[in-house]
Formats: sequence, structure tokens, C-alpha cells
Amino acid sequence: MRGACSPAAPRLKHERAGFSLAYVMGKLAAWLSKRRSRLDLLELTDEQLCDIGVSRSEARREGLRPFWD
Repeated sequence: MRGACSPAAPRLKHERAGFSLAYVMGKLAAWLSKRRSRLDLLELTDEQLCDIGVSRSEARREGLRPFWD
């Protein structure tokens, strides 16, 4: 017989809170990684950009995008 205050109820609430925190932390990590990659593009030489098939203007456009985009 389970009552309204079964042991599973608090654990479920806690798991949802943990999921939200994990989601936010994952999102922040992805944003930081994306920002670092975009800044790295701005530092590549024309020769390096040519090697990866990106023009200077494409690299600049991508490098200046906001981290959340």
C-alpha cells in the first residue's frame, strides 16, 4: 500500500532537478566550446583557411557570431 508521501516521490523530484542542472551545464559547455572554436577561426592564416576550404570572409563571419547562435 502506497501513501501520498511514498519514498519514490521525493526521489523523482530530485532527479528532475538534477536533469535540469545537467542540461544547463551541458548547454554552457557547448556554448563555451563553440565560442573557442569560432575565435580559433579568426586566428588562422590564409594558408590554413585554404587548407580547410574556408575563405577569410567566411571565417570572419563565423568567428564574429555570438556564442548562443
